[in-house]
Amino acid sequence: MDTIKHIPENGKPRVVIIGAGFAGLKLARQLANTKYQVVLIDRNNYHQFQPLFYQVATSGLEPASIVFPLRKVFQKRKNVHFRMADLLEVNPNVHEIYTSLGKLSYDYLVLATGVDTNYFGNRNIEQYGIPMKSVSEAIFLRNSILRNYEKALNESDPEWAANYMNIVLVGGGPTGVELAGALAEMKSEILPKDYPELDFNLMNVYLFQASDRLLNGMSEKASAKAEQYLNKLGVIVKTNARVVDYDGLKILMANGEIFNSYTLVWAAGVVAPAIKGISEVAATRGGRLRVDLNNKVRGLNHVYAIGDLAFQAEGDYQHGHPQVAQVGLQQAGNLGRNLKNLLRNKEMKAFHYKDRGSLATIGKNLAVADLPGIKIQGFLAWLLWLFVHLMAIVGVKNRFFILTNWVWNYFTSDQSLRVLIRPKKRSFTDKASQKLHERNRINLN
Repeated sequence: MDTIKHIPENGKPRVVIIGAGFAGLKLARQLANTKYQVVLIDRNNYHQFQPLFYQVATSGLEPASIVFPLRKVFQKRKNVHFRMADLLEVNPNVHEIYTSLGKLSYDYLVLATGVDTNYFGNRNIEQYGIPMKSVSEAIFLRNSILRNYEKALNESDPEWAANYMNIVLVGGGPTGVELAGALAEMKSEILPKDYPELDFNLMNVYLFQASDRLLNGMSEKASAKAEQYLNKLGVIVKTNARVVDYDGLKILMANGEIFNSYTLVWAAGVVAPAIKGISEVAATRGGRLRVDLNNKVRGLNHVYAIGDLAFQAEGDYQHGHPQVAQVGLQQAGNLGRNLKNLLRNKEMKAFHYKDRGSLATIGKNLAVADLPGIKIQGFLAWLLWLFVHLMAIVGVKNRFFILTNWVWNYFTSDQSLRVLIRPKKRSFTDKASQKLHERNRINLN
């Protein structure tokens, strides 16, 4: 395999970072303008802001508002090189990685690949369900919703119109809760204006959670309040409700109940993708990599893991840290300081997570916040959610566009981004969808 081109051997120690999510991007920025040569590798040429995927899916924000080009971030950083590639394998014995662009040697390797959607081995749900782990998947969900409502207009049978209009969300974490609230507000304030011919009494937004409460990572008070807010918005919340199968229309529950919808969003779990050469020796539950308190992968030298991929037991987190952005950002900050310390022949300092709180928004003026020493709900929590997420966005222009959209949407309740854009080369999916529709109509009749 050839070496990746145009990355010079300049005598500087090379840090290779795989993944440009919250953790990987922060680490690369910390090491910019140091004596390291930094090589950042990601399958996309942009950083994406995952907490706002649901607003793209519900036409609240343009996709461009929550992504930022990685090359623009490092335009003036001569020691940082970016390559868009897939990681294929790591050979820790010779300090090399193998990618879709070629091989590359490293002095220090940092794995920050994040996690993927976990379907728990259910091939049908993987085939027909819609995940929410990337901006492209959020756009696909937006297209699916709009396409289904256009199809509902052509149905004379109310039952079949409802099949297109119903939306089922599986997973009661922040993604499921926030998306459910946004969809409920679309049902009451936006979609009836776009589709006045449809009877929106036929539409239901369902949220299924396998455990006994929503937002398991937050307090019981926040969980109860979130469910109360969703009920107020008209969402049908079902806890202790496990989805076991889905054929594109019929949703089968563990208790035998059946629900019908052409739109099922799967946000019920995550799993770390296997990394050849690493996972075989360090993977644990959920595919996460075991790391020590310096984020070094157990059993390997000069290989580190940060963010959702890392499984680190410390203090109150003997079963690993929560897989949230704050953990990855703090780990990246600590590892960045430690790598700088190595240049000065100083000792590395252990990482200890500081929980700064958790936030979840359910709808306009409705949110829950668990902060150190205080728990708040409602309007104040919603304002705090807006501020925290706005400040975390990369790029001043992106912040301005998002703030403008939020202000406009708040006062008008009418997003202007409900456009159905489909690449022509994927037109075959319409034919497949039509065949599925005909098959299900025959089976149910």
